[in-house]
Amino acid sequence: MSLNAAQDLDRALRAVADANRRAILAVVRSGPRSVGQIAEKVGLSQQVTSHHLSVLRAARLASCARVGKRHFFSVETDGLVAVQAYLDGFWPTKLAALKAAVESRKGGFHG
Repeated sequence: MSLNAAQDLDRALRAVADANRRAILAVVRSGPRSVGQIAEKVGLSQQVTSHHLSVLRAARLASCARVGKRHFFSVETDGLVAVQAYLDGFWPTKLAALKAAVESRKGGFHG
C-alpha cells in the first residue's frame, strides 16, 4: 500500500470512528442537506455539525456544493474506496479458509 493510500485509509477510518460523523453520513446518504438540516436531524448544534462535516470533507467522505449563500453536503464515495480496498483484502484469505473447512467436513461425513 502506498503512503498516500495509507494516509487516505487512516483519515477515512478516523472519520467514521465517530458516531456523530456516521450519523451525519446517514443523513446525507439520501441526498444533499444543508448544515441546519443535518444538525436538526442528528441533534447537534450547527457549529459542532460544521466541525464534523469538515472532518468528513478532509477524509473525502462528504462533499459540499454551494447554492446561493447556502452550502449543501452529500456523501462522497471517493474516501470509501481506500476503506473498501483495505477490507476487500481480507476476504480472499477468509473465503479460501471457509471453503477448505467446508470441503474437509464434506469428506468426513458419510450419508
